[in-house]
Amino acid sequence: MREGTFRNASGCAIGAIFHKDRTKENGKRIAHSMSYMRERSNGLGGGFVGYGIYPQYQKQYALHLFFDDTLSKQQFEAYIKKDFIVVMQEEIMIAKCKEITDAPIIWRYYVDVKEGIVDQDEAIVALLFHVNVNISGAYLFSCGKDMGVFKGVGYPEELAEFYCLDQYEAYSWIAHGRYPTNTPGWWAGAHPFAMLDFALVHNGEISSYDTNRRYIEMFNYPCSLLTDTEVITYILDFLIRKKHCSFEECAHILTAPFYSEIEQMEPQQKRYYTMLRRNLGSLLICGPFSIILGFENGIAALNDRLKLRSLMIAEKNECVYMASEECAIRAVENELDRIFSLPGSTPYIAKCKEE
Repeated sequence: MREGTFRNASGCAIGAIFHKDRTKENGKRIAHSMSYMRERSNGLGGGFVGYGIYPQYQKQYALHLFFDDTLSKQQFEAYIKKDFIVVMQEEIMIAKCKEITDAPIIWRYYVDVKEGIVDQDEAIVALLFHVNVNISGAYLFSCGKDMGVFKGVGYPEELAEFYCLDQYEAYSWIAHGRYPTNTPGWWAGAHPFAMLDFALVHNGEISSYDTNRRYIEMFNYPCSLLTDTEVITYILDFLIRKKHCSFEECAHILTAPFYSEIEQMEPQQKRYYTMLRRNLGSLLICGPFSIILGFENGIAALNDRLKLRSLMIAEKNECVYMASEECAIRAVENELDRIFSLPGSTPYIAKCKEE
């Protein structure tokens, strides 16, 4: 089914399974959970990210790439030798899936940054942007440590089979079904979007995309993947990694109150939110959205300030479940300690227990 022949304005399915105690499980349950929201997808995209899946290479950056042809692969491999040491490389394991017929070349590299480069994370980010902007036919879509993104054109459960996710063990799984509402369906444009250890999935439509994009591109974040979701990932990287904001502070910026609400606040709160609106107003995200953000030691979620997209959260012992619909959670865990709908503008954060 092609975009335009069917439009579900409330579509997109997002979900997650996160273990605070770092208990690992394979990708079967997250794929099964996503299959219960199939009607929210359209076959134009799906994807997963798993954390803790590369224990034997946990000190290296794991780079996942799509290549249109062998020439783009050769160009990437020639370029990467400048600043990186490739410890190991391999084709990413895939299985035959009759529904997926247009897959690109999918490759994985475990790399170290060469000595003498002080900011290793920044070197990886520079590599990501160089590849996606300058090497035609090559797309670097995952570049964190001990984690990896698996995505493409298809329904989520089909892509879980395609990527053999039942053979990976992760303490955190995040998933997405369907493509951005008004942008093309293609392999590199699928969710999750990742930068270093951040990986983000999004249900909704960002009407402030142009404003957000123009602002973040001033800080050397070129938006080249043709989707509104890409910009949210870069905004969070900018605020958290570069400006050292907490996710709670990011929520205050991305979903700042209306001025009419700010006028009714106590003086200290009023000054705080007025400052955010005046100085960081271009990072306010307008339009309906719910997002799940994965990172090395945890998971976070946020809805738009009017709560125009659904997101359910549940807890069972040391496990956290998230999904666009309650049925997707109860499909994999029916006996829950707590389940609730995430309110608008209210961040939810769960982190791994200290070892």
